[in-house]
Amino acid sequence: MYAFAQRGDTTVVDEPLYAHYLTHQPTEAHHPGREAVLAAQENDGAKVVDTLREHDYGTENVVFKQMTHHLVNLEPDFLYPMTNVLLIRDPHEILASFGKVIERGVTAEDVGLPQQGELFNRLTVTGSLSAVVDAGRLLDDPAGVIERLCRRLDIDYDPAMLQWEAGPKPYDGVWAEHWYAGVHQSTGFEPRPRKVIELSPALAAVADQCSPIYQRLLKHAL
Repeated sequence: MYAFAQRGDTTVVDEPLYAHYLTHQPTEAHHPGREAVLAAQENDGAKVVDTLREHDYGTENVVFKQMTHHLVNLEPDFLYPMTNVLLIRDPHEILASFGKVIERGVTAEDVGLPQQGELFNRLTVTGSLSAVVDAGRLLDDPAGVIERLCRRLDIDYDPAMLQWEAGPKPYDGVWAEHWYAGVHQSTGFEPRPRKVIELSPALAAVADQCSPIYQRLLKHAL
């Protein structure tokens, strides 16, 4: 999201369906700042989808940062006319980050890997998936992966996408104070940490459950 926000021809929208998800959340994981999110966003997912389709954002391109688990109780057909990119990440890394904010009661559905696997199937069948981007490969070669992604999206590569100013952004969601501490310290794509990831037994079990889905999608990544 921060990379695309550096483009003059692009508007970014941060997780527009988060409040919808919280009103239909099928799991018990407690999300910090829940009430603030519900107050800041439209809670009705159908109305949000209508806005995504119809609103004039004033730029040639609009990037909607979505989370696959936020699509709960929504038909994904609104995505089919759009240009879709799936961002994937090793589930052990996801759970290491997720567990810093939500420690107990975390399921595979909370981090969205099963939903992402199903969405990959649907987008592939409908011919509406443009690319799969792996977070690890992106950090290993930011310029190369972003340039290849731009070619897939049929837009010009802009080196400005590789850097941004540190700190909160006006397009951050109200949940940023809970989830974006690390990215607020960054000024670009930083090298991937080379350290052993230690998870609690419960989170490790979730990561292991998600790993086959991640490995399947990784075969299609740029």
